[in-house]
Amino acid sequence: MLAEHVRDSAATAVIFGFFASSWFGWAQEAPPARWRKFLAAGSVTSLFTALVGGLLTWRLWHNDTAFDEDSSRAFGVVVAIEFGAAALGSVLLALRGRRDLISMWVAFVVGVHLFPVAALIGYSMIYVVAALITVVSVVAHPVARARKLSVSAVVGAPTGLILLAAAVFSVASVAIVGS
Repeated sequence: MLAEHVRDSAATAVIFGFFASSWFGWAQEAPPARWRKFLAAGSVTSLFTALVGGLLTWRLWHNDTAFDEDSSRAFGVVVAIEFGAAALGSVLLALRGRRDLISMWVAFVVGVHLFPVAALIGYSMIYVVAALITVVSVVAHPVARARKLSVSAVVGAPTGLILLAAAVFSVASVAIVGS
């Protein structure tokens, strides 16, 4: 479950912490009132975790990484496809009057894109994150409808929590593996 390179674990904490905060923020679009303080706490905790990951990444910058010329190019292609698919799907949903499903679509794209990312950097924990976010995105609409909740709350809160847990795991793995 640990990354092949400790620097990559630290960098993963930065990225996942930052995006966890974003997902907790998206969940605040229209959540039940009692969720608001937990979503805000999740956002703050996520940003703190990203900061810790950033400091660790800076400290470990001299260490090896999975990124070389080829893997960096492949990563760029994967991320470009992710952004393109997320944008195209979001525009199509907006044009169809289904803005309420955009968060679900973006989460689906994020989950799916993490599978090749996990393979590229050799960090198997990311496969778990990919699977969980993909499942959340698929069940978000029926759960939201059944519970009379906004899709953004139903997809944003668990996606934020998954990413935060993975960021914390990544920080902890740096401590376990060491520098």
